[in-house]
Amino acid sequence: MNKARTFVRPLTADGRQALEKGRKSADVYTVRRSQVLLASAGGMGPAAVGRLVGRTARAVRDAIRAFASDGLACLKAKSHARRDPGRAWDRDRDGGLRDLLHRRPRDFGKPTSLWTRALVAEVCKEKGWTPRVLSAEAVRQALKRSGVGWHRAKHWITSPDPEYAEKRSGGTG
Repeated sequence: MNKARTFVRPLTADGRQALEKGRKSADVYTVRRSQVLLASAGGMGPAAVGRLVGRTARAVRDAIRAFASDGLACLKAKSHARRDPGRAWDRDRDGGLRDLLHRRPRDFGKPTSLWTRALVAEVCKEKGWTPRVLSAEAVRQALKRSGVGWHRAKHWITSPDPEYAEKRSGGTG
């Protein structure tokens, strides 16, 4: 397979000036992209540019394609964060999560009486609520949406006494 050499499109005076400025940026991503694009505009092929800036020829081609499609906006790194954070946790289960925390971890076969976010994630996976064990941050966000503040392990005080709730609320029996 014979690949045509990839070069950056001819630069305007403003474009060249922006790339020269990008070479002096504090952001390493911007510096590398600017170096790649300027070297390519100077007539160097992707492999030669890659050797010059310490990147692969593929990374150089990717930078050139990004410049062709996005222009100078390609000098800023894009976020790698998921665009659909709701997929990790089904928001319909927020109420069930709150109820889960009011039960003892021992009810789920755990060897402790204290809930931790990691333990909550593990139980949610075991119950089939999530496709995988969630991160502590994902659990924190779900708890926050449910109205549960969380700063440390949770120990819910409960009693086997059937009248415990009434006694605790101060009702008369």
